[in-house]
Amino acid sequence: MVIVNSLIAALAFLGRHGTVAIALSIVTGLAWPGLAATLKPTLGEAVVALLILSFLRVNAEAPVSLARRPVLVLAATAWLMLVLPIILASLFTALGLATSLPDLYFILVLQSCAPAMMSAPSMAALIGVDAALTLACLLCSMAAAPMVAGAMTQVFLGQSVISPFAFAIKLLVLIAGSAAAAAVIRRVAGSDRIEARYELLDGLSVIAMFIFAAAAMDGVTAFAVAEPRLVAVLTAVAFALALGTMLATTVVFLAAGRNRAFAIGILTGNRNMGVVLAATGFAIPPLAWLYFSLAQFPIYLLPVLLKWLAGRLEKPDEPVAPV
Repeated sequence: MVIVNSLIAALAFLGRHGTVAIALSIVTGLAWPGLAATLKPTLGEAVVALLILSFLRVNAEAPVSLARRPVLVLAATAWLMLVLPIILASLFTALGLATSLPDLYFILVLQSCAPAMMSAPSMAALIGVDAALTLACLLCSMAAAPMVAGAMTQVFLGQSVISPFAFAIKLLVLIAGSAAAAAVIRRVAGSDRIEARYELLDGLSVIAMFIFAAAAMDGVTAFAVAEPRLVAVLTAVAFALALGTMLATTVVFLAAGRNRAFAIGILTGNRNMGVVLAATGFAIPPLAWLYFSLAQFPIYLLPVLLKWLAGRLEKPDEPVAPV
């Protein structure tokens, strides 16, 4: 019993300090390349764990209440999965990346049409913004991803690297399976007990995010030693895209309230490239993999700053009239 209580206390502590802990996961993966290589095969399991924890972390009634006024969720999804992808892919094309840096162009187009990170609701909870809204938008973006990714790659890359039907089936199994697992856990453990231990769930989310981030760093250290300038430039691009899309999205949705706008902004700046790449079999060139790894930096390092910003926006949002 003492050991169990100590473990629960440790996970709760980790949950309370989650933003710092997940930032350290990037550093650990870079400093310990062997660990990154060892954890790489567990990327899929980490993603599933994060989605299950996301379903557990959000009160079951919250998505239902949001469904009663779906305009905000649908508008956020359209912005995330249609408007922004077209704007970004058109920008990359206008910059001539398709001919000058085709491998980078390839991964940037995939990033622009990827759904939101499965860890986004957990991240929103850690930061202190509307996790229920984040989960609702996440599920909608996942549902739209197969069609959007297939169409975007056909238009901008000249090929449909993702089969919309096969991708939809994979996402359906992943989402439905995770939701079912969360429902079983909630039924066995009891909703009241789970809701009383949200910090414990946050701690488990931190561990899953640690595994994913550390595994994604496989090979980055070697690249940084061999070509430090390239790594620096790509890192700057990743941060610029993350911060730029977050800021633009927050401004666009300010009318919904600052907290909600910020929550939607977190979604746009945290794209689930792993799901899209898994659908392609991870058959991507080294430069594309390097960018994928470096794109994890803003996802895992920015929450410390974002949590502080969210604290500055703690004024309750104005009620949004049902629509």
